[in-house]
Amino acid sequence: MPVTEADAVLSPAVAIDVVSDVVCPWCYIGKRKLEAALGELGRKDSAAEPSVRWHPFQLNPDLPPQGISRKTYLHAKFGGAARAAEIYARVKAVGAEVGIAFDFDRIEIQPNTLAAHRLIAWVQDGADAPLTSDLVERLFQAYFVQGRAIGEPDELAQIASDAGLEPAAARAMLASTENMAAVSAEDREARNVGINGVPFFIFNGSTALSGAHDPETLLKAIAAARSQSI
Repeated sequence: MPVTEADAVLSPAVAIDVVSDVVCPWCYIGKRKLEAALGELGRKDSAAEPSVRWHPFQLNPDLPPQGISRKTYLHAKFGGAARAAEIYARVKAVGAEVGIAFDFDRIEIQPNTLAAHRLIAWVQDGADAPLTSDLVERLFQAYFVQGRAIGEPDELAQIASDAGLEPAAARAMLASTENMAAVSAEDREARNVGINGVPFFIFNGSTALSGAHDPETLLKAIAAARSQSI
């Protein structure tokens, strides 16, 4: 008889690698859906030990460091604000379902996100996972809800401060070349292995899933990865 999911012996480890960009609305939605999935996993299986690690992917790696006007960006990408509004209407509707109040009209600058990814990597390498998750959440919210210029070092330092980090240390790191080459290389590596859209999830290094899927789909991928890790 085939072994069902209920009968299978599952590894407690659930290593989740998330490839995303902080200016990707579907990545923000994907984060919320992943959190819902992990909440359900915890209720169903207290032995599960999930850990999440964030990886950089720049949707617009060729933007200048200071970014460009949002109006210019929308014209180049969608042909103008009117067409963008049509597309973003669906995004806003899905966002509302997971508690995200997208306010695209507040965004004035389309930023280069390398600095934001460097900040995430800096925190992730030196802090616990909840702090990193909080920082990522604050970056998403700053951009998509508050319309803040998250490509600016001072803005990033303030967001770091809001997350409980030392703003002067964050500002100093961003002013240096620390981790710049490593983050840039990881971004390129994602493209080299075939990732061309985000969010992109990898579970236990064996099961991959692209897109902002519902929690049920994420849980099935997690179960498949755990069964392969035994």
